[in-house]
Order: sequence, then C-alpha cells, then structure tokens
Amino acid sequence: MAKFVPQAELPVSEQAQIRRDKLAALQAEGRDPFLITKFDFTADSASIKADYEGYEGKTVRVAGRLMSKRGQGKVMFCDLQDNSGRIQLFVKIDELGEEAYNQFKKNDIGDIVGCEGEVFKTKTGEISVRAASIVLLSKSLLPLPEKYHGLTDKEMRFRQRYVDLMVNPEVKQNFILRARFIKHLRNYLDNMGYIEVETPVLNTIAGGASARPFITHHNTLDIDMYMRIATELPLKRLIIGGMDRVYEIGRIFRNEGMDPKHNPEFTSIELYQAYADFHDMMDIAEGVFTTFAQEVLGTYEVEWMGHKVNLAPGWPRMTMVDAVRKYVGIDFDAISDDSEAVAAAKSVGVELADAAEKTWGNALYACFDQKVEEHLIQPTFITMYPVEVSPLTKKSPVDPRLTERFEFFICASEMGNAYSELNDPIDQRNRFMKQVEQRERGDDEAEMLDEDFLNAMEYGMPPTGGMGIGIDRAVMLFTGADSIREVILFPTMKPLD
Repeated sequence: MAKFVPQAELPVSEQAQIRRDKLAALQAEGRDPFLITKFDFTADSASIKADYEGYEGKTVRVAGRLMSKRGQGKVMFCDLQDNSGRIQLFVKIDELGEEAYNQFKKNDIGDIVGCEGEVFKTKTGEISVRAASIVLLSKSLLPLPEKYHGLTDKEMRFRQRYVDLMVNPEVKQNFILRARFIKHLRNYLDNMGYIEVETPVLNTIAGGASARPFITHHNTLDIDMYMRIATELPLKRLIIGGMDRVYEIGRIFRNEGMDPKHNPEFTSIELYQAYADFHDMMDIAEGVFTTFAQEVLGTYEVEWMGHKVNLAPGWPRMTMVDAVRKYVGIDFDAISDDSEAVAAAKSVGVELADAAEKTWGNALYACFDQKVEEHLIQPTFITMYPVEVSPLTKKSPVDPRLTERFEFFICASEMGNAYSELNDPIDQRNRFMKQVEQRERGDDEAEMLDEDFLNAMEYGMPPTGGMGIGIDRAVMLFTGADSIREVILFPTMKPLD
C-alpha cells in the first residue's frame, strides 16, 4: 500500500466535482439520497456467509458501502461492505430493470446503498445477493483511496480514522478486540463482587500518581482545575466509606511526551479491594490476562514487539533487589549506606535524577529502571519497590525501606501497578510532605498535598489492595500493535499547518 494524499477541500479535485455534479442531478430529479432517513436491513454479510444453506434462495435486505464495481454492459458485480464484512452484489439489467440499472451504473465507489435480493452462489462459487432493487442511501462526495494503493501513511491513517476503518478491515478488528477486553475485565471483576463507579475528571488537586497534569479554568468558580492523572484517591475515599470492592474504567490525562507507548490521554482501570493486599492484586492481574488469552484468543501464545510471549498461568514473581542482583550484578541487600548505594549505581553507569534524593532506595530504583526493564520480556511481577518512589504504598514489615508494591512487565513494557495501600494517615502525611519538598526542588510530577484525602484517612481505612492497569497497552499486546496509536481510535495528533 502506498501513501494516501487527502483531498483538499478547496479547490475540490476533478473526481470530487464529478460526484457533486451527480448529486446535484439527483436532487434536480427529486431523488436526493440525503432525504432518506432509514433502511430496514434483514441480514448482514457475515450471517449470510456463515449460514448459506439457511439463506439460499431467500430474499434479504442488505445495506453498506460500495467498495468495488466490476463489469459493464448488462451485468455488474459489486462488493458491498457492511458492519460485519463484505458480500458480492450481482446486478443484472434484466432483473433490476433498465431505468434502475442505468441509475445504479452512475453510483460511485464509496456510495452507501441498500439492496434487496435473493441469496445465491455464482458459477465461481461466490456467495452473492442477486439484486432485485437498489436504493442510494448516501452519496460519497470524496473518492476513497485507490484499490491497490490504499491508506498506509500512518499520520493520515490516525488523522482520518474514518477512512482507515473503511479501507483497512484489520483496523476495525483491533477495536472490536479492545471492546471485548474491556467487557472481559468488567465481567471478571463483577463476578468477584466488585462495583463499577465513576469519579470526577476535573479536580482541584492533581493526585494519585506522579505525573504532570493538564490545567484548565472553571469560569463560574474562577479557579484553576486539573484533569485527573489517576482515579486512585477518589476510589480510596469510597473504600473508606464502606464500598469494599470498587473499580473504574476511564480516561486519564497526563501532560507528557508522546511515543509508541504513551499518549496524553489514555484509558486505565483502577480497582481497590478492602481486606486484601498486593498478592491478591497479582492474582487478579494474572487471572485477567490469562483468561482473556484462553477464552477469547484461544491461545496463551502471542507475538508482540518482535517477541513470542507465553501468557500461561504461573508468572514469575521477583523482588526488585533480586532483579537488580540478577541483571546488574549489584547486591543492594549487602548495602546499607546511602552514599555507598549511589556510588554502586554510578559504577554501572546509572545516574540519579537531579530532583531525586541521593538515597539507597532511589539508587536501587534507578538501577532497575535503567538496566533491568529491558530484560523483562516474558510476563514478570517485580515486587518490593523503594518507599521513595511509592508515596501511597504500605511499607514492608520486613524492610521499612521497601513497600508492598509490584509492577508487571511484558516485552519490557510496564503493564500495571499495584500496592498494599498505605492506610496510616500520619505516615501518609509525612510522605506527602516529602513529595511537596520534591516539587519545590523542581519535580513538577511529584504528588500534591491532598488535605481532604488525609482527612478521609483519619476516619480509618481498612487494609486494602489496589491496582491500575493500562487498557491501551494490554490491547497492544493482544493485537500485536507496535504503537499505542494503533489501539486508540482518535489519538492525540499535532495540528497540521
């Protein structure tokens, strides 16, 4: 497929002008297709092909877009594309009538039509509809990309997703699979007794994650507001209020860069379960992915980012200290001094961020982030994150430098993040204050202080397990997509000049 050059609005191309002239002629004849409000179809292409014996010889009404026209004279063959696929129309002058046939010949590729006729097979065995009547339902005023060139320029595919869906059938399947994954998620959690809820998109404080927010202004209240960077803090308020199992699937907005794995707005699911911990969240994460692979894909084997991935149950669980020991060669268990830990990281070429305190925990995380993630191809849980990078997580009772947190990785991509949630309001306040200090040092992605959330915590929050999973990356995995834009219908794009 070659690059598709979109038609400019003015001046219109010669082809587009011809189509407009055809529309004007139809309107002058009193046959304006845009005045038709409805067409009752009785079958679609997939159902006819799946049950040909049941449909053979029966009259059906089908509707869709003309994708090709072949033949001339007294017989034409056309491909009609509907919601479920394509089916051939057999259009013959003797059966349609001379006047209707001549009118139909004037239709263009891309026009939307309704057809009534009998289901049969041609001499070549093609399941078809023998047209007894055809009505033009909508006129396509711009030509589709050429049959053998198509729409392949990625920028134009994402900007004109409507054309992409018309001419690249596999694209639509990606989004059907996306919908099935979200439905699977809901069913999985609903069956566990979770309740789906909705929380605000606009907030007076950006909290629940380390990210730079989008800022907008509320005119009536005359205050700046932040588009949410996470749903964590509102959902935890519900746990405190006595809703023991809650989840939300929704859009998240982060004012960050764009690359094959990041889009400024994306979809995530966050879930929280009272009286549970991060081990319970690991079981749910693995369960959601493995059951979807088995029940929907029919296999645990998928290919993504150039790797063959096995999603079969029994994903390995490894502490961050163990992972750094294995892949970097530094044993942080044998190091207790902050400066020694920072020096050990530097010895393998790992530098801490300028805004980060030079601590054991930050050195451990920097080594993992810069040296280990690239090795995590098969599904792997990395557990026990340093407290410095986990401001909302419960400390480990074994080592207070670490927290009961995990992220799971596939093909070096972080797929989800989970905690045994911090429920000590005094500890939480202290950690928020450290984040405030970090912001003052120039880290505008650090957590903001949320006094109302702290107030809620002081009423008492039960031990809780919580998790967030990126829907878009999960769909990338299951569809084999190499860019997040392939699985977001309308990704963020830089405006054309």
